[in-house]
Amino acid sequence: MPISVWGLAIAQALLTTGNILLVAVSALIGKQLASHPALITLPVALQFLGLIMATLPAAHLMHKMGRKFGFVLGNCIGLFGTWVALQGLEANSLLHFASGTFLIGMAIGTGQQYRFAALDVCSVEQRPRAISMVMAGGVLAAILGPNLAIWSRQWYDGNAFVGAFYGLFVIYVLALLLISSLPLGAPLKRTAQQVTRSYRELFQQPLLIAAMASGAIGYAVMVLLMTATPIAMQHDEFPFSNIAWVIQWHVLGMYVPSFFTGRLIRRYSSRRVILWGCAILALCVLVNVLGNSYWHYFLGLLLLGVGWNFTFIGATHLLTFTYEPAEQGKVQGINEFMVFSAAALGSLLAGVGVDKLGWAWLNIASLPPIIIVAWWIARLADQRARVSDKS
Repeated sequence: MPISVWGLAIAQALLTTGNILLVAVSALIGKQLASHPALITLPVALQFLGLIMATLPAAHLMHKMGRKFGFVLGNCIGLFGTWVALQGLEANSLLHFASGTFLIGMAIGTGQQYRFAALDVCSVEQRPRAISMVMAGGVLAAILGPNLAIWSRQWYDGNAFVGAFYGLFVIYVLALLLISSLPLGAPLKRTAQQVTRSYRELFQQPLLIAAMASGAIGYAVMVLLMTATPIAMQHDEFPFSNIAWVIQWHVLGMYVPSFFTGRLIRRYSSRRVILWGCAILALCVLVNVLGNSYWHYFLGLLLLGVGWNFTFIGATHLLTFTYEPAEQGKVQGINEFMVFSAAALGSLLAGVGVDKLGWAWLNIASLPPIIIVAWWIARLADQRARVSDKS
């Protein structure tokens, strides 16, 4: 496996560590700075907005200027966003702080291309394993992120959250140094003969729709139930330590399977792995509906993480069969836009869903999109399998 893939796995670990750190403190900072309860989640909302707005430009920029240029720029934006957020904390300004999280969201949106960058530096046969290796960086983040959020509270007197952003600043510096030293794919030179298809032509491929729907629905369901779980557990009067433990094991469930998901794709195809992911997500819903004990929450969230891993990595690999090299910026960009727009919608619906529907019915409401994706994937004739056993 090329050294760049290992480096991108470390970059993914740093990115995810920063994400977990940000998730752990942003809403609490919003609560501290907001003048009205409706504004508490403004920093989180603007972070998602920044992420979504960066997806298409980042993919197109990297296609024209190269992966390294895009990642260096993204990490520089992350450094600047962290500085802006720190200034907002010092000034006790919610808007100033939220402006920083918007910029950090843009940096996160750029970093979502790490797994695609791994595909550029390896052979077709190595692709499933390369995607898995990069995503496996999240295992380290699942351990570092929550602990860094706790340790950093002692780093600065006066405001318990300032230390977290010093930690985030260090993460972006390390990522910048790492990316600068990695050999990454050069920008593609487009010849006159290379004509890219329009979005309309691209979306006439059932395989493209299936890949994007699998990634988007899998991510949306995961974010919906993950975000709703702490609310439901708090309602059931579980202590914060139990909630944190459930979330940490959920994150491990998201990334530990990455060590073998690539092998499963090579052996059985990405289409089957996505179907297994849908089945595991449905099993998660069943466990959540059957009860509200600690172990129901624990097992349900663990299954949710594994189901997300299978659908997301399977969808990423399936997507690679739907575009030519000259079209990768266009297709990867719109895919990321769709996936993270769906994830943002899931996060927004979580709170109101638990409040209006209740925990059990919120889970049941997440079943129809899972079933639709499974049906769509299952009905695809083995068109690509006639060309390649790996699609």
